[in-house]
Amino acid sequence: MILNFIRKSKATRHEQRDETAGASASAPDYSAVIKDLAHRASGMGKEAAELFGVLEDVAGTVQRQEKTFKQVAGDVQQMVDANRSIVGATATSRDSARLARQAVERVATDVGGALESLREVAQAAAEITQIALQTRLVAFNASVEAKRAGEAGRGFAVVAEAVKDLAQKVESSSKQIAGTVRQLDERIGELARNIRDTEACNGRETFNSAFSRVEQAVHDIAAAAEQNERSCQTALESVGRLAAEVNDTARSVDGAKDRAQHFLATSEQLIELAADCGAETEDTPFITKVMETAAEIARLFEEALAEGRLSEADLFDDRYQPIAGTNPQQYTTRFLAFTDRVLPPIQEPLLQFSSKVVFCAAVDRNGYLPTHNLKFSKPQGADPVWNAANCRNRRIFNDRTGLAAGRNMRKFLLQTYRRDMGGGRYVLMKDLSAPIVVNGRHWGGLRMGYQF
Repeated sequence: MILNFIRKSKATRHEQRDETAGASASAPDYSAVIKDLAHRASGMGKEAAELFGVLEDVAGTVQRQEKTFKQVAGDVQQMVDANRSIVGATATSRDSARLARQAVERVATDVGGALESLREVAQAAAEITQIALQTRLVAFNASVEAKRAGEAGRGFAVVAEAVKDLAQKVESSSKQIAGTVRQLDERIGELARNIRDTEACNGRETFNSAFSRVEQAVHDIAAAAEQNERSCQTALESVGRLAAEVNDTARSVDGAKDRAQHFLATSEQLIELAADCGAETEDTPFITKVMETAAEIARLFEEALAEGRLSEADLFDDRYQPIAGTNPQQYTTRFLAFTDRVLPPIQEPLLQFSSKVVFCAAVDRNGYLPTHNLKFSKPQGADPVWNAANCRNRRIFNDRTGLAAGRNMRKFLLQTYRRDMGGGRYVLMKDLSAPIVVNGRHWGGLRMGYQF
């Protein structure tokens, strides 16, 4: 409705110029109304630009949150998988411990059998000792009888003495075997008790108690891993819900950004129509100056082409070459040396046009700004935040405002935006641009940023 009113006012003012002085006196003069509308639209644009900028900040925060939630979800899923692996490993450990316990129990059974065999050996050794003792007595009696027989019993005496020595040796060996068997019986008995006993005795660990502790430790590990898995699964579900909420927020913010951008575009269109209809507004002097300067730059470019100081291919070069070691990234092109020579004498005086002017620089159709004002063309240092504010030449500004300024083909384009100064600092200002057309070919535009 307001746009139609301004268009109607524009048509009325054109008609007034064609009518006679008398007829013009009777026609309504909308200049004051249009000027007031332009002023209000300017304020509305300022608020819209601020709102749009805030929504962009929120959108950036939401995007970072989305990325963070995805990373957290991935980390938690890895924790879930790791705990599942631990549960699986502990199940294998429990099986191994069970098999080991069964093996030990079989050993205990075998040890019991060994004890029985040792006792049989001990009994046999005792019997052998008894027999050897009896044999010694027999041999002794035989040697006595041999002595009584005199010369006739001498051979029998030799045999009796040999039998006595043999019996003595057998008895000694049997006693040694019996002693060894007793030691083995004690040691194997102690081993059997250690295997069979379920609790430590006299401060000494038993096989069963050791296995019990191992099995309990494995069980505790498995229980802790299962609890961790359940906790991680719960956390993963919570992260998933939060991520879904963040996604919903992102969509809502994008929708709000679209509406704020439409609102901003409408306010900008109101200001442009008010200026274009011939009414004098606060932006009119800036518009006139920018359009004149853009035309002057186009003329200088055309003269350079005509004189052969620069080829058209070089002037329209868009193969931007990154300059190594720059942050933010800077670029060079084949026309950079030319613009560094011819643009400063034109751009620098515009900074004195008004105290509101912050910058004035030409950009190509892709938002590439080759030659900035001298105060924004300092050599880069180590601090990227300082560089972003003070080294703005040779950079590509392909945001909404920068691309629109470089690609606009209307007589002028007046935008409202937040200028990024780096380090999270923004300056709210107007961006006025006029196209630079060289021999009928659109090169880019002249941008002027000035304060409200």
